[in-house]
Formats: sequence, structure tokens, C-alpha cells
Amino acid sequence: MTTTIPAYPVHTPETASPAGADQLKRLHAAVGAIPNLAATMAESPELLGGFLDLRERYAQAGFTGAEIQVLSIVSAVENDCGWCVAFHTAMALKEGVSRESVDALRRKQDAADPRLAALGAFARAMVRGRGHVAPEVLGAFLAAGYSQRQALGVVLGMGFSLLANYAAHLTHPPLDAFLKPHAWA
Repeated sequence: MTTTIPAYPVHTPETASPAGADQLKRLHAAVGAIPNLAATMAESPELLGGFLDLRERYAQAGFTGAEIQVLSIVSAVENDCGWCVAFHTAMALKEGVSRESVDALRRKQDAADPRLAALGAFARAMVRGRGHVAPEVLGAFLAAGYSQRQALGVVLGMGFSLLANYAAHLTHPPLDAFLKPHAWA
């Protein structure tokens, strides 16, 4: 017997439940768009709402926009989330991360910028070690000018990214048109 699993809808505020529509409107007000992944997450207003709440907290963790995008690319690559890699590639380039660094991160390599390389290596070690990070990796992160508070901020960032990575694996959102130049396999 073959089981057919229906595709997740790519919601709009008009097609989502009232609670899902509220979350989509909240996202649109914050970023000016509703990416397809968020539109599929609206099937669970609780997930989308939690994701948006965590996004607001993460923005307060002491990282620049570029650093948040580096962390997000590392998580997406390590968790094999093609939609997320494409999205965070576009956002990293918009935030001023060099094409050379972005391309390296997409290949599971260190960013060209030494400080971003330490950040990415720390995040990669955290994902691969499921939170366990060798003292020398933490030492390199701290030596690059990051703080102990920011090390815990990486935990927050990896949790935030994991929500998106896992949701994308389940919902299979189509790649938004603006992300197609950044497709990743």
C-alpha cells in the first residue's frame, strides 16, 4: 500500500487560518515579504509564531546582520536545507558578506574573513557535536573577539535555524523567485 502525503500549502494571509494569517501579517510588517518557507510554516501558527518570537530574541544576541547570516548558512549547510542555504546566501550578500566567504561556507569551508571563519567554525563544531565543542574551537572563537555571551548566542542561533531547517525538510517549500540564483544542492 502506498501512502500519498499531501503537499503543504504555501499560505497567504487569505488562505491561512486566522492565527496563521496574523503571523504572516506580522512577518510581512517586519521584513516586507512572506518567504515561501514561512508561508508553509503558517500551517502551524504556533510554529510560525514561536519562530518569529525567537527571531526577535536572536536579533538581540550581540551579532551583526552579517554574522547572523554566516551562522544561518552554516546551520543550513550542515542540516542539508537547500531552501535555507539559498535564502541565507541572498541575505548574507545583502548584509555585505563577501561572495568568497559565502561560497566557502556553502562548501563547508571557513569564510575568507578570519573573524567570520572563527564564528562559522564554532557553529559548525556545535552542530556536528550536538552542542559539544572542543576547547580549542571555543578558544579560537573567543580569540577572534567574540564573548562567552555570544557563544551562548550561537546556541540560540542554531536553535532558531534548526526550526527553519526542519520545517523546510517537512514542508518542501518551493524556492522563491528571488532565491533561484542562489539555489544549492
